[in-house]
Amino acid sequence: MTATPSPSWLPVILCGGSGTRLWPLSREHFPKQFIGLASERSLFQATVQRLQGLQEVLGPLILTQEAHRFLVNEQLRQIETSPSQIILEPEARNTAPALTLAALWALLHQPDSLLLVMPSDHALTQPEAFCALLPQASERAQAGQIVTFGIQPDRAETAYGYIQAQGEKILAFVEKPDQATAEGYLAGGDYLWNSGIFALAPQTWIGEVEKYQPELLACCRSAFEQGQSEPAFFRPDPSAFALSPARSIDYAVMEKTDLGVVLPLHAGWSDVGSWDALKSQYPQDAHGNACQGDVITLNASGNLLRSNGRLLAAVGVENLLIIETPDAVLVASQDHAQEVKELVGQLRSQQRPEAENHTKVARPWGFYETVDKGERFQVKRITVHPGQQLSKQMHHHRAEHWVVVKGTARVTCGEKVFLLTENQSTYIPVGEVHRLENPGTIDLELVEVQSGPYLGEDDIVRFEDKYQRS
Repeated sequence: MTATPSPSWLPVILCGGSGTRLWPLSREHFPKQFIGLASERSLFQATVQRLQGLQEVLGPLILTQEAHRFLVNEQLRQIETSPSQIILEPEARNTAPALTLAALWALLHQPDSLLLVMPSDHALTQPEAFCALLPQASERAQAGQIVTFGIQPDRAETAYGYIQAQGEKILAFVEKPDQATAEGYLAGGDYLWNSGIFALAPQTWIGEVEKYQPELLACCRSAFEQGQSEPAFFRPDPSAFALSPARSIDYAVMEKTDLGVVLPLHAGWSDVGSWDALKSQYPQDAHGNACQGDVITLNASGNLLRSNGRLLAAVGVENLLIIETPDAVLVASQDHAQEVKELVGQLRSQQRPEAENHTKVARPWGFYETVDKGERFQVKRITVHPGQQLSKQMHHHRAEHWVVVKGTARVTCGEKVFLLTENQSTYIPVGEVHRLENPGTIDLELVEVQSGPYLGEDDIVRFEDKYQRS
């Protein structure tokens, strides 16, 4: 007899988080999952590569938001990975609608696969231990169970949810506890941290959602069936998706189903949800300081110190978080690390740009970085990747001077089209229709000097755009 082949894993990467507690490194338009926090790879890239080397693994199915679609594409390109599909959620509706869209896609395109659902912003320092557990998870998922992975706690953590378990049997899901309750969980020994990682068959999830959340399933099914496919993305219908209840996987199904089981996972897991959690991912010196970047300490102990450019010097301080970026510096007690999220709320209420963007801003064609700015002028460093182009556009309020530093630029200015190479420059007058392209095989780098009474990014009128931006 011929053995029945094992079903393929379809990694489902949930990539919609904002990571506000890791400000100022994590910003709304460049959140923590796309940042190399403890290595050169981002958390998203590490998640995608977590199953590297395993047999029967399909390209990842990624759920993200519209604003991050080109970040996802670029980071996949960097690690030479082709996705099965990128689904663009029209708005954030929590994890249960996201998984429902993934299951509907899988039933249509990969009906024999098993879903391995992973948040994109968590870390596993021992991915091989995770992979070693997958045959057990596959066996249970094929039998119609929903597998979650529980982490043995090593401290009374108040920032994580918990699972009360008896062997593989789930007794209860518990929200984030207070300190006294967390200490009781740790002492009791029958509670695990909730990792947010799941393994299941797509038809199992759809069946349980139909049983416990029929309205959610109906909205997601309508959004999926009315969605639009593009070469790189799938867009569910926004109106139908907006009607879906915003519910987590745990609240929508796992707290109600009798199909759930938990497997203990010992793989160096962290949700990297705050600066104090990230500290454990960094090597520490003899005084307990975790330092990243250009950092010098004197009589300092127990600190997390990260510089992203300038020299950071700390003298005589203890248990602080000091995070330096080009446009913002965070100084906080580690005991108040969870409150950084509230600080970001204040920045948003004041409409501060530091809540949304870094000085270096990703674009589908590359990125730009603000070098200097003042009244009526702004200087940017622009990098355009090979074969990419900016939109054909004009500005009502600013003129631009371009100086090529590296590579070759194809410039459209009015009716003229011409090439510029290193050390050559050109001038784009106010109101002139123009475009910048990189026809070469290396990155194009140039310095742009803007001048005028208004220099905001919303002073762009687009006439053509290969990335379909408005």
